Amino acid sequence: MKIVLIGIQGSGKSTQGNLLSSKLSVPYLSTGHIFREITREHTPLGRYVKETMNAGYLIPDDKTLKIVSEYLARPEYQKGYILDGFPRTKVQAQDFKNSIDYVIYINVSDKEALRRLSLRRDGRDDETEQALKKRIELFYKFTKPVVYYYKERGMLHEVNGERSIDEIHQDICKILRI
Repeated sequence: MKIVLIGIQGSGKSTQGNLLSSKLSVPYLSTGHIFREITREHTPLGRYVKETMNAGYLIPDDKTLKIVSEYLARPEYQKGYILDGFPRTKVQAQDFKNSIDYVIYINVSDKEALRRLSLRRDGRDDETEQALKKRIELFYKFTKPVVYYYKERGMLHEVNGERSIDEIHQDICKILRI
């Protein structure tokens, strides 16, 4: 099963992605995690990704598509995956060549997302208040069109993300029929 989780930062995508990964026995892949991994590499790409993320900007579509496609070509993703943070733009959604079975949009308000993010701050360079506000702005500018893109294709399933982790998980499991 190939699942895409969409939602504003702080919506609970990683929590739900990890729960689904355990339940379905397919890997969970967060582009945020991939990019943070790349930033630890002392390479020009690593430095570029780190500077871009720390400023609160998105990694360009062509670089993101290439990185995600390389990861998904690995054997562990052949039986399925749960993607978090990708596709983040309409161009990425249109150019993504892998088939997707379900797109789940975890909908939370900006206020709730910021509240959650302020509680979880773990000292990451890319989670300053300024960077977080920039990400929320970018979500509406770039990712909200992805929500509409999948909705127009009849692939989008929206869940209310402002409830308990278990209630959200149960709703997602009903959608996936698991």
